[in-house]
Amino acid sequence: MLESEVIGMRRTGSEPATARSPLRMRLWLSLWGTAWALFGLVAFSLNGRPGWAVACAVLLALTLLDLCVVTYRIRQGAHYQPGRDVPPYEPDRGGRPRWRRPDPRDRTKPP
Repeated sequence: MLESEVIGMRRTGSEPATARSPLRMRLWLSLWGTAWALFGLVAFSLNGRPGWAVACAVLLALTLLDLCVVTYRIRQGAHYQPGRDVPPYEPDRGGRPRWRRPDPRDRTKPP
């Protein structure tokens, strides 16, 4: 039995298209990783372990980059990161729209 059936929710088939990223959790994990990578960099540098210090420096750079990406995406707002009050989007059932040649008798401007 699926977990969604236990809770009482039905699957719609659009879950991958309507998935929401847990950005707040990624923010806290990035901060946690940044703190530990910085601690490791300082500790290994003071103890004369340059290889481990370089590894911690690379990890620190990656966590800082992730921290910047996450804060950028959080600041984009609710359109890019819908909250719980925004219903999931309907799946696209038609595929790509077919292109039609414009009607020469139509005198309106294209959009």
